[in-house]
Amino acid sequence: MPISRRALAAAVTALVLPLSACGSGGDGGGSTNASGKVEGDITFQTWNLRANFKDYFDGLIADFEKKYPGTHVKWVDQPAEGYADKLSADAAGGTLPDVVNVSPDLVAPLAKAGLAMDLDKTAAKYRSEYLPGAWASHQIPGMSGTYAFPWYLNTGPMFYNKALFKQAGLDPEKPPSTYDELFADALRMAQKSGGKVATLANIPTIEDFGRYGASLMNKEGTGFAFNDAKGVELLTKYKQLYDNKGLDTQALNATPESAGKKFLTQAVAMNPGSALDLDHFKTQAPSLYKNIGITDQITNTGHVNMYVMGMMVNSRTRNTPTAVAFAHYVTDAEHQMSFAKKVAIFPSTAGSLDDPYFTKEDGTDETRVRIAAAKSLKNAVNYTPALFSEQMKTALRNEVDKALQGKQSPQAALDNAVKACDQLLKQQG
Repeated sequence: MPISRRALAAAVTALVLPLSACGSGGDGGGSTNASGKVEGDITFQTWNLRANFKDYFDGLIADFEKKYPGTHVKWVDQPAEGYADKLSADAAGGTLPDVVNVSPDLVAPLAKAGLAMDLDKTAAKYRSEYLPGAWASHQIPGMSGTYAFPWYLNTGPMFYNKALFKQAGLDPEKPPSTYDELFADALRMAQKSGGKVATLANIPTIEDFGRYGASLMNKEGTGFAFNDAKGVELLTKYKQLYDNKGLDTQALNATPESAGKKFLTQAVAMNPGSALDLDHFKTQAPSLYKNIGITDQITNTGHVNMYVMGMMVNSRTRNTPTAVAFAHYVTDAEHQMSFAKKVAIFPSTAGSLDDPYFTKEDGTDETRVRIAAAKSLKNAVNYTPALFSEQMKTALRNEVDKALQGKQSPQAALDNAVKACDQLLKQQG
């Protein structure tokens, strides 16, 4: 998929895959023994990467085939549009490639259908090479095992407007780092500006409930749990913020683009972003750029949210040793690092984020943001449950909207959201 997108996982609906579906092995027979000789043919599928990175992957495959004589990797690249449907069709038809580029929400139905190899069984020796949070990101609630090698990561810092903080009597060098600090600062900002300056332009999402410390799912992975005391507390505070204009009055209909515009015009004091935003500020809003501050995402847990891509091995592959070896090769420290230097993403391998590329300032905006993001990724987690579909995001948003408008209590809103999401979860099978 397009790497430039901040949310690396595309919107997908539930994939209902028959448990009897065969993989590329045709008759469903596949070995889980990865210790054999690395040789023979495999098929490798990426997600909308050929247009921009053909030379990189051609070189990667050539180097792998040189390292392992007698191997041949056929690379196929699928467009972003309809990728989930393509995976579903391949899974049902027994034509799923041996190694597949996935995100956690895409690997979940494949794992449930028995089509994603459990790497805790076949590739456990590689686990220590990756950041713990990245390895855990392709674990499925209610199932044991890990179902994809972690590949590239992404996250973004929070930008804040130092001038607006100063005008509100807040220390521009000490932005909020917890939700309590955020809400206190936001209420003061609204009061001091007479309601003209909000601090945030977005309503809380599932990631916010995770960062706040709410439970997201039960341990069995059979139901959602963000309507617990912490979840209700968060939504109650957002309601207070909304009533006092600390949350932008148009937040109920906000998109990432509209929220970004609010920050650009200095109508809100904080907004998540990336290095690309800094360049935009520099040209489109020089006064904002002059006062820009960069800080970590707001969190009560000490762990920021990350987005992650992975490399899944088809459990029905006829060539387990080569498929596992290639998936590991694509995602090892050396190749993740080389890929990260071609595009604004981050490696998921342990120690890679200590490279000078991610730690040494050079005075550029791009490097400022890269260093800030890399630092926060070392112990980041993916707060979005792998089973949380786009329909569930919509259900949560609708109920949150009602709570903020005073049409129902925060508790009732989250109870209704959990009920709706649980029903959608049952439909996934």
